Amino acid sequence: MTVEEPAGHLVPAPDYTPDEVLVAGEWRRGNGAPVETVDPATGRTLAVLAGADAADVGEAARRAAVAAADPAWRELPAHRRARLLHRIAELIEDGADRLCALQTADTGKCRAETLALVHSAAGTFRYTAAVLETAEDAVTPARGDYVTLSVHEPIGVIGAITPWNSPIASDAQKVAPALAAGNAVLLKPAEWTPLVALALGRIVHHALTEAGLPAGLLSVLPGPGRVTGDAIVRHPAVGKVTFTGGTRTGRGIARLAADKVMPVSLELGGKSPTIVCEDADTEQALAGVLFGIFSSSGQSCIAGSRLFVARSRYDAFVGELVDRARKLRVGPGTDPDTQVAPLVHHAHRDHVAGYVDLARSEGARVRCGGAPPEGERYRDGAYYLPTVLDGLPHSARACQEEIFGPVLVALPFDDEDDLVAQANDTVYGLACGLWTRSAATAWRLARRIDAGTVWINTYKQFSSSTPFGGMKDSGLGREKGRDGIRAYQRQKSLYWGTAATPLPWAGS
Repeated sequence: MTVEEPAGHLVPAPDYTPDEVLVAGEWRRGNGAPVETVDPATGRTLAVLAGADAADVGEAARRAAVAAADPAWRELPAHRRARLLHRIAELIEDGADRLCALQTADTGKCRAETLALVHSAAGTFRYTAAVLETAEDAVTPARGDYVTLSVHEPIGVIGAITPWNSPIASDAQKVAPALAAGNAVLLKPAEWTPLVALALGRIVHHALTEAGLPAGLLSVLPGPGRVTGDAIVRHPAVGKVTFTGGTRTGRGIARLAADKVMPVSLELGGKSPTIVCEDADTEQALAGVLFGIFSSSGQSCIAGSRLFVARSRYDAFVGELVDRARKLRVGPGTDPDTQVAPLVHHAHRDHVAGYVDLARSEGARVRCGGAPPEGERYRDGAYYLPTVLDGLPHSARACQEEIFGPVLVALPFDDEDDLVAQANDTVYGLACGLWTRSAATAWRLARRIDAGTVWINTYKQFSSSTPFGGMKDSGLGREKGRDGIRAYQRQKSLYWGTAATPLPWAGS
């Protein structure tokens, strides 16, 4: 298969047949409805896949359960499982250029970002391998004539449902720790962007085969969430679901999981505040706010979509921000000069445009953007200009609801209490960024804002070693960090009797 770039160059894609899905180690045509993936920069169809249906999911789940229980996998020592993860990381890095090109074509993202996501995925497998080799179970303090231990065991089969905005990095964030924990995985990529997940499936399949391990440990099952995702969540063999995506879908998964008494990890939406205090460094804050909302074209759960500026600085800061936003370079992700690439799909571009129209009806001033760019270069793509809105009350829908595009709403604040009240006046609690020269101010605000992650004098930085997740409607559970593997395991307590005499109930 080849992927045609907007400039007309043909870039080799990872070796797989476009109409095949991976069902428990077997590459074959799916039984579900066609899944079309489109280049957002040109509107051209990249591939039409035969998606997975409920029958494919059922077979994958059954065979995954067998693979997960196979002693060759379940009893594999941690250091050998870690070796597998290191091998997957090597293969990802070896194919970095191809994976980057494939992801740019499928998502529209800038090449610099997709290359970073590929290396992030490799880093996730490496970090997880290191954690696995150094993970320890505990001997707990005994309170009688016994030794007590706490051990961790695999759940069995994990359903991993990933989003379209950061393929491969999101896939790795779930697949690496789930495999490290000793499970099999059913990976369902987003319907709009399945190609790089299938390429990752080819890499993992190769590594499993090379190591002589059960091939059924990974399935990659593209298809609509209402069909493929629903079948994964409902299947009795699936012992946990980890999901990244919209809050509405997350709630539906949680309801189904409750019926099964099944654990879930949910990384959901956000409406993250970025805060410019009165003493903030102007250049640092401007760069951070622009990057926080307009990188990834705003298609990020942690996008800094609500800007709060101290009232004394509001007019000057927002004015300069608007001037710089107008100068951001919009173009295809294949252009190395592009800063704001197209949105993932024309339907999503229309969704974002609808929110800006709604904001206008609510009384917003459109300080810049507010429309697709004009010109032949942009005619067929899903482009939207970097947009800054102000003049809205914080109760407006544009200030409360996740837009998931390059749209920033600016608001002033009077003092810390006013700021905290506004910043926390949302159903979300995923991330926050704040700029101040005062360590005391940074500490107070970081502790008072409802957010799972707070960046101080920076934004949108990540580390595999640092847990990530949200509060409130932004989700349940955490990914990454030393405990990332434990999220895919069950904890078991062991009591080992040491008394020389039988228990008193032994009878006569």
